[in-house]
Amino acid sequence: MVFIVCSITHTANGQLSSTFYAQSCPTALSVVKAAVRQAVANEKRMGASLLRLHFHDCFVNGCDGSVLLDDSSTITGEKTANPNANSARGFDVIDTIKSNVEKACSGVVSCADILAISARDSVVELGGPSWTVMLGRRDSTTASKNGANNNIPPPTSSLSNLISLFQAQGLSTKEMVALSGGHTIGQARCVNFRAHIYNETNIDSTYSTSLQSKCPSTAGSGDSNLSPLDYVTPTAFDKNYYSNLKSKKGLLHSDQELFNGGSTDSQVTTYASNQNSFFSDFAAAMVKMGNIKPLTGTSGQIRKNCRKPN
Repeated sequence: MVFIVCSITHTANGQLSSTFYAQSCPTALSVVKAAVRQAVANEKRMGASLLRLHFHDCFVNGCDGSVLLDDSSTITGEKTANPNANSARGFDVIDTIKSNVEKACSGVVSCADILAISARDSVVELGGPSWTVMLGRRDSTTASKNGANNNIPPPTSSLSNLISLFQAQGLSTKEMVALSGGHTIGQARCVNFRAHIYNETNIDSTYSTSLQSKCPSTAGSGDSNLSPLDYVTPTAFDKNYYSNLKSKKGLLHSDQELFNGGSTDSQVTTYASNQNSFFSDFAAAMVKMGNIKPLTGTSGQIRKNCRKPN
């Protein structure tokens, strides 16, 4: 395991702390880790799903656990938004983790923090870097379906669109390229890469042909068929995502945009040849992403059930 110490100053949200639960719930981190380890052992893909939940949470009104809220008579949740419908998963794993944490210390650890810890532990389980998770987020009582639809980058994004959507969250282009490396694990649905493999030229022809056998050209046909985002090592957190982009073997249009004659080509080349550089930048960017507009102090609440407000 590679452990990376991130030298980031947390001035904007100094309330988050690496020792937030040291007194109130000293076993919190180990309880989460054990549950994540079990979930990933049961299904390797779950590691990518848990990482993605944290990302989709933070990009909508900050890292506040809003992605976990179910629809109700008073809340329109984010689960049915375009980036999440039929694709966001792992909610049952988060329920299990929350239940285990509640047994250890009731009403203390937020769902938003559980997402942040689970994302880190998932990356570690699949061979990626570790980092110190800053803690002390509280949970929202509302969600924003519109925020999810507008803020989370779609797979059709151009490079300039990716840059601006990350910039809107206070993340630099460099951090965007590093965080995109999360696509070294996980799967995508045919509906999200069909246009790239049939209509675009910046893709290796042998690779696109192999994908077409799983993803028919007709809309509606095989929409939910899955292909790995990194076809070389789909369940290992490594630098192959970037190596694939250099070979024009990015699964999504938005992936290949990072290496397509634009301003981010050189960074992709660096990561493709230097995994340590990718790991250290990814870890630092995850800490920064986890610091987007957290609810702290008396804002929000500590949800007892991650699916609904107290």
